[in-house]
Amino acid sequence: MGKFCVITGEDDLLVSEAAKKIFAGSEGLEIIDSMLSGNEEQQLADIRRAKESWLTPPFFDPVKTTWWKNVKFLPGGGKKKSDSAGESEGRTSEAVKTALQKFAELTAKGGLPENQNFIISSPHLLATSVLAKTFAKTAEMISFAKPKAGSAMREAEAMADAKARELGLVFSGGALARFVARVGSDTRSLWSELDKMLAYKGGKGEITSEDVDAISSPGAGMEAVIWEVTDAFSVRDTAKCVAAARRFEGENGYAVMMTTVLERRLRELIEAKDAQARGMFGEATKAMAPWAVRKLEAALSRWTLIELRTARLRFMNLREACVSGGGSDDSVMIEIVRTCAKRQMRPAAGGAR
Repeated sequence: MGKFCVITGEDDLLVSEAAKKIFAGSEGLEIIDSMLSGNEEQQLADIRRAKESWLTPPFFDPVKTTWWKNVKFLPGGGKKKSDSAGESEGRTSEAVKTALQKFAELTAKGGLPENQNFIISSPHLLATSVLAKTFAKTAEMISFAKPKAGSAMREAEAMADAKARELGLVFSGGALARFVARVGSDTRSLWSELDKMLAYKGGKGEITSEDVDAISSPGAGMEAVIWEVTDAFSVRDTAKCVAAARRFEGENGYAVMMTTVLERRLRELIEAKDAQARGMFGEATKAMAPWAVRKLEAALSRWTLIELRTARLRFMNLREACVSGGGSDDSVMIEIVRTCAKRQMRPAAGGAR
């Protein structure tokens, strides 16, 4: 009997790769794409095409595979829009629901010949729906569940590491975590950035954190990450720091969060600068990766110890003002610009030690 498979998941690359494994080697591939089927007439037409393909065995090709993709009108397959003026745009009509169920009942009878495969793919399918249970009688059900927030990055790191090794690349030190932190967990973005990295490296080799910083870009849906602010702030790059900080504006507690993050970074720089002045820098950084030490040294070269202590005091005072309601988002941005300016700052009375 031929293979019948229902694949669901929001990550279109994972869904596509799973489908390709099924029809690999098939000379007769028929695709029914419902991406643009947004109304009842188009959806019913797609269901009719799917039924006809199911019932039509291969004639000239050794193996026939039908891939009905982007079926967003399955139960749980799309976001419903609220009714307005008596309309129900975005809702699956009763006629479509009935036609889908009749098609599912057809598949439940089996009947695919050995040389015929059928694949249905959709962003979502409610597992408890009657339709899903009917499909499951004869179909292999593959679901790429969206990872929970806590595990998304860990799973992305595992996928990126495995894909890199396939390409002959190896992440060194903290480069893997830095790569995923910058690119995000979208599989297509990870794959694309690794292909770009392969070209950048000129073939197989080791990926360092410096390589990630030099060539990798944020992927699809990637939110701002706070280290983009602290990295730019550490080297007093005003334009980059302001641009990165603006990506967080509008979030609840922005002013308190940003002043806290930058005060903490200044404290770290003060400790490193002080160790450097006392000839203890090697001891203080012995647990750090070589690339991280070089990066820290580059940042420290742009500050004097008095500048760091003065800047920290200002951010501590500004944070207190923000907590009490006396500070604003604008005051935070003004302080960032003032601090990043490459000039000798006067120490404030009672400066932070």
